[in-house]
Amino acid sequence: MTYETIIYSKSGPTAEIRFNRPHRLNAVVSKFYSDILSALTEAEQDRDVRTVVLTGEGRAFCVGADMKEHGSGTRTELEKREYLQRSNDVCERIYKFPKPIIAAVNGFALGAGAEMSCSADFIVMKQSAQIGFPEISIGTHVGGGITEILPRLVGLAKAKELIMTGCRIDGTEAVRIGLATRAFSDNTFETEVAEFAREIGSKAPYSLRFAKENLNDAHRNYDARLITELDALRTCMLTEDWQEGVNAFAEKRSPVFTGK
Repeated sequence: MTYETIIYSKSGPTAEIRFNRPHRLNAVVSKFYSDILSALTEAEQDRDVRTVVLTGEGRAFCVGADMKEHGSGTRTELEKREYLQRSNDVCERIYKFPKPIIAAVNGFALGAGAEMSCSADFIVMKQSAQIGFPEISIGTHVGGGITEILPRLVGLAKAKELIMTGCRIDGTEAVRIGLATRAFSDNTFETEVAEFAREIGSKAPYSLRFAKENLNDAHRNYDARLITELDALRTCMLTEDWQEGVNAFAEKRSPVFTGK
């Protein structure tokens, strides 16, 4: 498919969704969300895609809502409501996506950009990149499930600080507090991201999917978790990939998983 606001590409088992409004620092308009949802559907339906990378063109990942569009005052109340719902839809789609998603934060990730990042399975950042939640500072509120997700990542006190002050932190600090997984040198960022995506994508797809589902579901108690993990294990044992993993271990080689 051809998209207006993103660039969709594939490299081996990795699909990349690159936000492509660099003239507006990849600020969000309604079409932007529609394109992301369509691209995620394309990636989900492609059996060759094992992992998805979200990143931005230019010097920003995504700086949140396009305030120029917001300030124009041309949208109806219904259109405003649909826009806000679409924002939640995108974050939920990323969070519940059956394949691992990596938010490769190449520059500013603010507001909706930070919300999409936190919805992903991994945040990796340029050391110089900045992430933050400025919503309260401009009289609005965070969305995309951030008040649920962020405390799980960084703890309640730090989540309150980030949201209530609106401060920005760089990649190094994001790793220190547990928000980001890794911070890469600006000069080697794209190479490091590609390698990290390949590492995740080399694992068995069913195993990855079940791991994501169980790790993201914070509301099951210990007893329920034992059951869901056992169900996942039993299902994995029915796949060809499980046998390939057993054979590869016995033969002292790296497994080659096919998603079957």
